[in-house]
Amino acid sequence: MGFSHLSNLECGRCGAEHDSERPQNLCTRCGSPLLARYDLTAVRASVRPEEFARRSPDLWRYHELLPVRSPQTVTTLGEGMTPLSPMTRYGERIGLPRLLMKDEGLIPTGSFKARGAAVGVSRAAELGVERLAIPTNGNAGAAWALYGARAGLTTTIVMPVDAPEITRRECVASGADLHLVDGLISDAGRIVGEVVAASEGRVFDASTLKEPYRIEGKKTMMLEIAEQLGWRTPDVILYPTGGGVGLIGIHKALGELRELGWISGPPPRLVAVQAEGCAPIVRAFEQGERESRYWEGARTVAFGINVPKPLGDFLILDALAETSGTAVTVTDDELLAELREVAAAEGAFVCPEGAAAFAAARKLRRSGWIDPTEQVVVLNTGAGIKYPGTVPVDAPVLAADGRLV
Repeated sequence: MGFSHLSNLECGRCGAEHDSERPQNLCTRCGSPLLARYDLTAVRASVRPEEFARRSPDLWRYHELLPVRSPQTVTTLGEGMTPLSPMTRYGERIGLPRLLMKDEGLIPTGSFKARGAAVGVSRAAELGVERLAIPTNGNAGAAWALYGARAGLTTTIVMPVDAPEITRRECVASGADLHLVDGLISDAGRIVGEVVAASEGRVFDASTLKEPYRIEGKKTMMLEIAEQLGWRTPDVILYPTGGGVGLIGIHKALGELRELGWISGPPPRLVAVQAEGCAPIVRAFEQGERESRYWEGARTVAFGINVPKPLGDFLILDALAETSGTAVTVTDDELLAELREVAAAEGAFVCPEGAAAFAAARKLRRSGWIDPTEQVVVLNTGAGIKYPGTVPVDAPVLAADGRLV
């Protein structure tokens, strides 16, 4: 039985095929992201859905649908199989009694970025890459730095100076070569491009969608949701969207599951959630455009979705169109209020990006776009404790004898 049934890489825009057995960045024909393709006939012949339950409780249980050829080159910290938790009390309050949360805050490094890092780093190491460079809004850099350390690779991380402080400490602890930039992730990306160009092939660009395997780690969220629901899919999935790799991965996994015959029926309607201060996908969706335009003056407290121009914007918009989904914005005030309401109702301290998705669920239920009978999954993409500044503390200080100071 093959550990992986990876067959080739295919351009997500023009369809050009590329060799999957050497390091690849963007399509050499049109400069668009590459997608991993699998021999799904061989996958179907080698494993049945019910067999996954007997495997290790991590994302590598789906190894036939992942790109790493050998189990010996897997770099793992036990990532995956995060809970799909009922949000009953909060769901009743907002009119969605069947609301579920896929909680990625419980994964190594504290965010869903660990999924992409685990698979991307594993495949890079397997293909002989020794040094990686990556721009980041924080969590991805922390994940790639720590998984890179686990694999024995050297990493250069460039992040905005406004990124969550804990993520820069994770990078430093891992021994990564960290650089801070007074700007946005787009500025960090430009600097990484210069580092890669100057390296004459010694540094591999692992930027979002500039390498093809981060998507494969992220798509396992959908594989897990399907398995956790008994190989069914929910009616709606809300995803906080910056670079949108997770949304693209979820859509890709749905296509693979359907072709394998493991799921049937209409796909879940996918929702791209953005902050009002940075909403290039929502603007493009509302105007019926195939690509987004750069969002000037991007700013939001949900720093992980502060991406003014996603490289895979056309793939995100395709995912929304093909699932009859939508794109919606929330304000910073709305998402911060929702963060506290979710924590008070359910004991779940979600990240600001996850809170944005909960705020969007409330908004879409109110508008009638989501019906109260529908099963809805919100992706909480990270742990709230990585963003301590989102909840100010104004508590009385008592002396040791209990008197107010």
